[in-house]
Amino acid sequence: MKEKIYENGIEYILVGDYYLPNIVVSHRERHIGKYGLLHRDYIKEHNPWFYARLQGKGELNDYLEEIDMRARSMVDDIISKSAQKQGITEELKITDQMKWVGMMNNLKAQAEEFVFSEIVYAEVQR
Repeated sequence: MKEKIYENGIEYILVGDYYLPNIVVSHRERHIGKYGLLHRDYIKEHNPWFYARLQGKGELNDYLEEIDMRARSMVDDIISKSAQKQGITEELKITDQMKWVGMMNNLKAQAEEFVFSEIVYAEVQR
C-alpha cells in the first residue's frame, strides 16, 4: 500500500492499515472575541456543513478571527459616527457623566444590533 495518497484535494497518509487525512494545525495565537464566538455557534447550528469544512481544512479560527475583527471595527465605527452626529462630546462626559454613559450605552446597543444582523447572524456567503 502507498504511504501517501491524494483524493479530493486532500492528502492522506497511511497509519497502520488506515489512511488518515494529513491535517496541519496552525499554532498561531488568535484573538476570537464575542462576535466571533457567537458566529461560530450560529454556523455550527445553522450551517454545519460549512462549519465542518472550515474545521477540516484548519481554517475555522482564521475565519472566526476575521469575522470578529470586522464586527468590532464596524461597532466602533458606528458608535463614533453616531456620537459625532448626536453631539456626544468629551465635554458632555465631563459635565454630565451619567447622561454620557447612558447615551453611549444606547449607541453601543444600536450598533451591536446592526452588526448582529449584518455579520454575526447573517447567512454565510463563502
